Amino acid sequence: MTSDLMDLASGREVLFIGGKGGVGKTAVASALALRQARAGRRTLVVSTDPAHNLGHLWQRPVGDQPVDLAPLLRGVEIDPARTTDEHLRAVRDTMERLMPEHLQGEVRKHLDLAREAPGTHEAAVLERIAEVVEGRHPDELIVFDTAPSGHTSRLMALPELMQAWTEGLLRRQDRSAKFGAALRGLEGDRGERQAADIIGSSRSVGPARTQDRRARRDAEIRAILDRRQDRFRSLRAVLQDPQRAAFVIVLAAERLPVLETIELHEQLRRSHMEVEALVVNKRSPADAGDLLAARREIEDAYLEQLTTELPGLPVVQIPLLPGEILGADGLEALGSYL
Repeated sequence: MTSDLMDLASGREVLFIGGKGGVGKTAVASALALRQARAGRRTLVVSTDPAHNLGHLWQRPVGDQPVDLAPLLRGVEIDPARTTDEHLRAVRDTMERLMPEHLQGEVRKHLDLAREAPGTHEAAVLERIAEVVEGRHPDELIVFDTAPSGHTSRLMALPELMQAWTEGLLRRQDRSAKFGAALRGLEGDRGERQAADIIGSSRSVGPARTQDRRARRDAEIRAILDRRQDRFRSLRAVLQDPQRAAFVIVLAAERLPVLETIELHEQLRRSHMEVEALVVNKRSPADAGDLLAARREIEDAYLEQLTTELPGLPVVQIPLLPGEILGADGLEALGSYL
């Protein structure tokens, strides 16, 4: 079964291009984005892979802010380290503003340790992806060139996990507020002071001022968590809506890429995101000598395994092309097969 990826992309707001490393995801994402732009649609191609190739492919600097690649086409390379630093800096600024002074040293220590903690970079990159999707122009297509399969599957599962985590924080915040209110109601001024100690307010201020400070702080915490929850809920809604978003897996017709594609497909389904097409890149010709003909036969067997394991999925096949795929001309040649 074959499919025109232009039709798939034109009907959606967001397209994710993923798969095993080294199979040509960046080239396919860029070629498709260029074709959409040349067809008259505003398009943004975004690399989330820490090992960026977007700038190398386009033969120009591409960074963390959008740059023009062609008419109606811009590119961004999300910098995980910078994104993580900005994410933790924002968290630190908020925590230092909300937490009592005697706890701020612990906050800084915790955030310094969190910088290298498992999942910190993924959470920061997810925030950046959410920002990009939130800031999307109504007529724009966003094409995400994602990191290799394992990283991508974790990233796609994060919106649901982060939303659940934020909901947990909101419940804790509500329980904390109710507990403080209970103390105040049970024991009057003494309960007020105990509640102030629990939430970190100073003993040096009176009950009314403490209560006002606590109310402002609780309201700000609630607003921050509500905004975060809304952001992840919105992103999750986009990712799980097949009318708005789709995932395309790029692979080579070889044993490991085929097995990894089958596994990635299942992981994405568990995250409630549908794979809409497969792109088999660099197919060997059958009529260019014995060596390539023999490789073609091996590829055919793996392609048969793929279509047996994932029946009904559209498959786009791109032949092995002469020369390197570089710049707009090379990408246009590749895009003609999409």
